[in-house]
Amino acid sequence: MQYKFSNGIYDFNTRTYIMGILNITPDSFSDGGKYFDGKVNIDRVISDAVKMERYGADFIDIGGESTRPGAVKISIDEELERVVPVIVHLKKNINIPISIDTYKSIIAEESLKAGAEIVNDISGFHFDENIAAVTAKYNASCILMHIKGNPENMQINPHYENVVEEVYSYLRESVNIAKRYQINQIILDPGIGFGKTLEHNLTLIRNLWKFKESGYPILLGVSRKSFIDKIYKSEASDRLEGTISANVFGIINGTNIIRVHDVLENKRATMVADRLSGRYNSCPVK
Repeated sequence: MQYKFSNGIYDFNTRTYIMGILNITPDSFSDGGKYFDGKVNIDRVISDAVKMERYGADFIDIGGESTRPGAVKISIDEELERVVPVIVHLKKNINIPISIDTYKSIIAEESLKAGAEIVNDISGFHFDENIAAVTAKYNASCILMHIKGNPENMQINPHYENVVEEVYSYLRESVNIAKRYQINQIILDPGIGFGKTLEHNLTLIRNLWKFKESGYPILLGVSRKSFIDKIYKSEASDRLEGTISANVFGIINGTNIIRVHDVLENKRATMVADRLSGRYNSCPVK
């Protein structure tokens, strides 16, 4: 699986790739307020993005609206004010691809104009009927995630007859939408924590090999998520060990990309996990 980005070819068969998270929000579950307190702290965003790239991040994912459980929507204008200037500045300071975390076609279009290369849609192209067309218009790549419900209600008693089969079926529909618009660089995300109980999350991570049958790279997003708190009591900032453990298990089961807040620590863990799983990692931590 080789995908072309502005900085070169990514071969997902050779090692695990790292996506660094930068949430430009006041209320994200883990890093809310770190980069936004009434206005965007551009200098802090740039500093952390540069550091993430130096530590081994292969992508940077920018989000302007929290999608944590119970999150309330913000206006289009407010979201644009948060993310577009960040993308413009980051393009001048980092060399790795930028992903925009949005399910809204207007946000996606303005972010792609500003220099983003990937649309990371938590709804897998199901919430906004125009977002696939926008992604295709700019010849962008996409990350298609599964969600049950929406951020406001997704954690209210989520139920599945067979969580693996139902999530896989949803993502097949997402892929079909992408293919109708001739989007070829597709990445799939089972959506850990998005309309799932602890057992649903664990079952999906144990069965990531099933999603490999799609033929597309698989992204795993477990960083600091609340299912870890249900295993050992912890604040979001104190879940590094649980994050690394889940990511390593995911790598053994075939994950190609991990989306994380703590790039350096997870990069080191992936280098060892890749060797143990038979993947050769030739990219040292700088």
